[in-house]
Amino acid sequence: MISKKLCEQILLTAMSSGADFAELYAQNTQSNYINFIDGRVDSINDVILSGVGIRIFNGTKTVYASTTDLTEVGLINCAKTVASAFVDIKHTEIQNINLYERVVRNSHFIERNPANAPAKIKTDILKTACFAAKNFNSKISQVNGAFMDSDHKFLVANSDGIYVKDRRILTRISVSAIASNNGENQSGFHAPGKQAGLEMFDIIKPQDVGTHAAAQAITNLNADYCKAGQMPVAIENSFGGVIFHEACGHSLEATSVGIGTSQMAGKLGQKIANEKVTAIDDGTMPGEWGSINIDDEGNAPQKNILIENGVLKSYMVDRLGSRRMSTPMTGNSRRQGYEYEPTSRMTNTYIANGKDKNEDIIASIEYGLYAKELGGGSVNPLTGAFNFSVCEGYMIRNGKICEAVRGASLIGKGSQILQDIDMVGQNLEMGQGMCGSSSGSVPVNVGQPLIRVSKITVGGR
Repeated sequence: MISKKLCEQILLTAMSSGADFAELYAQNTQSNYINFIDGRVDSINDVILSGVGIRIFNGTKTVYASTTDLTEVGLINCAKTVASAFVDIKHTEIQNINLYERVVRNSHFIERNPANAPAKIKTDILKTACFAAKNFNSKISQVNGAFMDSDHKFLVANSDGIYVKDRRILTRISVSAIASNNGENQSGFHAPGKQAGLEMFDIIKPQDVGTHAAAQAITNLNADYCKAGQMPVAIENSFGGVIFHEACGHSLEATSVGIGTSQMAGKLGQKIANEKVTAIDDGTMPGEWGSINIDDEGNAPQKNILIENGVLKSYMVDRLGSRRMSTPMTGNSRRQGYEYEPTSRMTNTYIANGKDKNEDIIASIEYGLYAKELGGGSVNPLTGAFNFSVCEGYMIRNGKICEAVRGASLIGKGSQILQDIDMVGQNLEMGQGMCGSSSGSVPVNVGQPLIRVSKITVGGR
């Protein structure tokens, strides 16, 4: 990408007006997108993205600029641009920066890189998934699908002497199905992904992805509307973990904690959740969608115990957050690409397995909701107030899962739901998503076993 010698020059130039730290991030990403719409491949797009971002610090003040001009002149000019923001700062001129290359341990074995595979192989996989959805039931009226793979190479160099390169290869497939009857439409969706190559489909069968989406659409088409009210809710594993990610996880990022706009600021060591709740963010998990070998500031990821038996143990901290909070970095700095200044973000975030048997969780609910799969939602990190849609839900009556319902939503507050999770099952599983924040959209895993929330407001009719 960029030689150590040139990186040293760029960093020195960036620090020339008084910065106490400088960082360079260089990226080269090759991505492929295949879209399937209504029975045929609609488009195949190959995208190559290259650029460099340069950031400088003075205390907790930062300046960031990026460029696609990767010539030596272009990179030095970008460094001069960020340096110009600190012209009024008194400083001692830095004479030298010595970069030392660090070798990264790769935790993700890639057997068949999709970037090197013929388009036909990937379109055949996508067609298999989409036609499985279309043929699932005569009421499936429309199927859309997408295949995505990316080969992301990047370099981080900074004035502390770090010079490190890494590579991330991601593969994902998604299917959206619409079921129709008498002018009414209902949808289903499934989108698994991994930090893996085409070998992912030796484990995740494309036809299963399609039938999952189609079955969900048919279930919702045949369901009655959920009645609103406060009730106990059992939330299933995998993407059910999005409720912790959104309602609580963002409140544990230094992005908001470091400036005091988080409901969890200043609560380290305090009991913030039911003692059955242990929550973890772990970027080291091999092959997982949200895993990283290094974060986007060049630091090693780690298994961060966020909440242990209900007690808040740690936050997720990037370099700027570390300066603001006087807390060590945790390997959680992430960004969509060179255009974005990095900040603290989640990786693979989940509620750990508990001691309750799954069958006991369902049996314990006389009347309530079984949220088999959650969808999108919104949250206010300052207050923790959230609202999530239920993509697939069923009523629980007398300890048994009964009729399907649709139109349900879960409404509450992050700090309260943590206290109200009173049973935690044993079938931990991950679900994949893209998380948006100030540093762009990044791949994340959310996860949990089946849990019970003793009471929550369920929106419906």
